[in-house]
Amino acid sequence: MRSLLRMYRFVRPYRWAALGALALLLGMVGADLLIPRLTQRIIDVGIARGDLRTVGLTAAAMIGLAVLSTLFAIANTVLSVRVGQSFAHDVRNALMGKVQTFSFADLDKFRTGQLIVRSTSDVGMVEMVVAMSLRILTRAPVWMVGSVVLLVLTSPRLAWILVGFIPVIAVIMAIFLSRGRSMFTAVQGQLDRLNTVLQENLAGVRVVKAFVREEHEARRFDRENEALMRRQIGVMTFFAVLAPTMTLLVNLGVVGVIGLGGWAAIGGELTVGQVVASVNYLTYALFPMMLIAGMMGPLSAAEASASRILEVLDAEPSVRERPGAKAWKPSSSRGARVAFEDVWFSYNGEPVLRGVSFVAEPGETVAILGATGSGKSTLLHLIPRFYDVTAGRVAVDGVDVRDYTLASLRQGIGIALQEPVLFTGTVRDNIRYGRPEAGDEEVVAAAQAAQAHEFILELPRGYATVVGERGVNLSGGQRQRIAIARALLVRPRLLLLDDSTSSLDIETEVKLQDALDRLLARDMPATRFVVAQRVSTVMLADKIVVLDEGRVAALGTHDELMERSPIYQEIYASQLGGEARVP
Repeated sequence: MRSLLRMYRFVRPYRWAALGALALLLGMVGADLLIPRLTQRIIDVGIARGDLRTVGLTAAAMIGLAVLSTLFAIANTVLSVRVGQSFAHDVRNALMGKVQTFSFADLDKFRTGQLIVRSTSDVGMVEMVVAMSLRILTRAPVWMVGSVVLLVLTSPRLAWILVGFIPVIAVIMAIFLSRGRSMFTAVQGQLDRLNTVLQENLAGVRVVKAFVREEHEARRFDRENEALMRRQIGVMTFFAVLAPTMTLLVNLGVVGVIGLGGWAAIGGELTVGQVVASVNYLTYALFPMMLIAGMMGPLSAAEASASRILEVLDAEPSVRERPGAKAWKPSSSRGARVAFEDVWFSYNGEPVLRGVSFVAEPGETVAILGATGSGKSTLLHLIPRFYDVTAGRVAVDGVDVRDYTLASLRQGIGIALQEPVLFTGTVRDNIRYGRPEAGDEEVVAAAQAAQAHEFILELPRGYATVVGERGVNLSGGQRQRIAIARALLVRPRLLLLDDSTSSLDIETEVKLQDALDRLLARDMPATRFVVAQRVSTVMLADKIVVLDEGRVAALGTHDELMERSPIYQEIYASQLGGEARVP
């Protein structure tokens, strides 16, 4: 239960409400435990002596205690629910906050489906146990201890029957708790896999339909769904044995008390009231164990879920700020100077970049060209520290990027990723995502430079048009242009375009490049990195870096590479054939 106990730190801000719930619980248990004593008084004093006044007053007291216990129970439930929901709220926020600190490498480890399950199903499982701990899980042991004490005071001889049952019950519960955790861990892992398949299908439903793979995907989902069903049936079957076993033990205890107590009552050693009270206290002592036994399943599930939540919360981001990191203040009005100095990068032990070295001077446009998998996007991702180099360094304005604060570094960089990501909201909100305070004129200017203004005006509500989930109501080229406008609006010193024009037609791309050239030269001086697949996109760049299997195979201008780089010549010939070298 170590993981579950660690999660209770999220209850600390609500400790007064939790303590109030526990105080109400103690009052409720105290009221419940007094009722068997009053029952004994009615039998031994009221009924045995024919004292109706005692019977009436005692019965009234029992009713009062029952009403008081009910009121305590209602108040306890309200506070417990409040604490539990507040706990879940804070844990979900903590998970979200932690995920925001993750680098791309960390997000490669924790898949989307896993994080969704941990933030919803796992948190819900732990929240339920936290709320129950202020009710059943605390009430049960207090109830049991109080019952044992009162049973000893009522009849020490009959109390020995309970002493014999407690070790047996404790061993049974320990076995179920230990085995249950591993079983519920497997269930939640299977739920991860099911959620991943579902998320992939929802995100890629158009691809599924385009290739007529509905039946295949349905079968794939069914396999994971059936595996989840089998695991859940196994868990429920395992725990189905527990409740009847506990009921059997309770009934055996009651039979033992009635038998031994009846024998003593006949012999005059105990009164009938003492026997009845002892039966009640024995039931009160063993019944909480039945409650706890009924919670063994949820407890095991919550322990498994807590360990999965803590796996995320305890994860150390692979990209962190160094002690004493300073804010980046660009030293040139023309843009930033970026130097790759013998840069190596490995992913899962496999080298992706191998000894990359080159310099982008302020205001230059540097194009990155190469075959798929040559490391182009990875190279770009090292500049804003989405990943950290394995060896060597990336320097911006002469300082290792690892010596800058992450916020200042990324605020000075505008980036349009290979896969444009749009959020639910208006077109305007998506463009000014990086600068929420930007005015409408700035938004329009950025859209015009990105060649997005015209098509935005044709949308039903222009810039106020709501973008569907993941930009579903826009074409790929439209999403890319909005993403470029978003990158331009932050007025960056470094502009990173990661194959962000791949969905544009040649005419639109040429207009975009011209607009960017004018903007970067006149109004927004910046150093530009462009990852591209098409030679036509990079021919006018100040430098072209040709990557081959993670190494710099060639470096120079278009004319220089056409003269001395066989790889570049091959790429050029395959795409443009006998066309002129410069458009």
